[in-house]
Amino acid sequence: MTVAAAVRYNPYDYEIHEDPYPTYSRLREEAPLYRNEELGFWALSRHADVTAGFRDAVRLSSAQGVSIEPTATRPDAYKTMSFLALDPPRHDRIRAIVSKGFTPRRVASLEHRVRALTVEYLEPALDRNSFDFVTDFSGRLPMDVISEMIGVPRADRDEVRRQGDLLVRRDDGVIDVPRAGMEAALTLAGYFGEMVAERRRQRTDDLTSALIDAELDGDRLNDDEIIGFLFLMVVAGNETTAKLLAHAWFWAWRFPDERTKVFEDPSLVPGWIDETLRYDASSQMLARTATTDIEIHQGHIRSGDRVLLLIGAANRDERVFEEPDSYDISRDTAEMISFGLGPHFCLGANLARLEARVALQELIARVKTYDVDPSGIRRVHSVNVRGFEALPTTVEVR
Repeated sequence: MTVAAAVRYNPYDYEIHEDPYPTYSRLREEAPLYRNEELGFWALSRHADVTAGFRDAVRLSSAQGVSIEPTATRPDAYKTMSFLALDPPRHDRIRAIVSKGFTPRRVASLEHRVRALTVEYLEPALDRNSFDFVTDFSGRLPMDVISEMIGVPRADRDEVRRQGDLLVRRDDGVIDVPRAGMEAALTLAGYFGEMVAERRRQRTDDLTSALIDAELDGDRLNDDEIIGFLFLMVVAGNETTAKLLAHAWFWAWRFPDERTKVFEDPSLVPGWIDETLRYDASSQMLARTATTDIEIHQGHIRSGDRVLLLIGAANRDERVFEEPDSYDISRDTAEMISFGLGPHFCLGANLARLEARVALQELIARVKTYDVDPSGIRRVHSVNVRGFEALPTTVEVR
């Protein structure tokens, strides 16, 4: 009789980037409170524990940052991740003021531009019948939407996108933010600083100007707070939506019966989006820091310990989702937590859904069927973000 080896989880491993879900399954069953001594973190993988962790901003703090990487774990993490790396009441103050500029009405008003940008990128790609879904479409659209929203000129967008990619890319064996990522952060900070200074001199019709003018009971955001939010938009808003679109395209290809359903009935697009978010979340995990000792699953988390909330694992928990490893666009995804929960629920969730809905609707309207070349698929290697770097596609247009 052989004894199975103890489950091992390392978010830096390329094998985890390729397919973390078998490991997540073992974590939920064998080690719901997992400890990695070498890297110094705990991980929670069951849906009930992850959701409780999201809601508990008192015992599990975000103020040291939400990434496990040592360099990103620091008291000033908010400078690049805004209120995502803050606790109440400071979190609530900044989020409330930002919400004055980042309104549902402003997001809804973007639909026309999102559709126009979608068509602008889609039509030349579809004319070729063969293109890379990421390079030619999904990797470009969200950045352009964010750029138009915050006021980045078209001439600067490719470079801002490139710097944003460097922020999340990780080489094999590297367990911290690499030099290229640090340099990208400095470059973007300087760029956004200049943009904020320009808007203070002369307002324009964009979100950056709206954030400068936004106030709550006479309180306004300072430059660092505005720059931090612009960082968050470029990294979280751009990267996660780009990955969502490519995941939706890929998994519908892998599950042709589900693809047939949505291609025959475009009203199912919202279900396609939400099941993709559940099945293969762009943001796989977020880190917290324990502010007190916590007893859970016969384990003892000490004050100051880092704790990972594994979103990707929780979304596949069989205690909540029937046949969780099946991709079903008709599924009830109400318990999906890809946008977080509690005080840190994603402010950009409506924008992400809007972009995805418009993009996938326009694809369905133009594409009769499609194929993906498995030999050309490449995944992004990142600690937090999961998605594709290349997804070669051949289409048959309508």
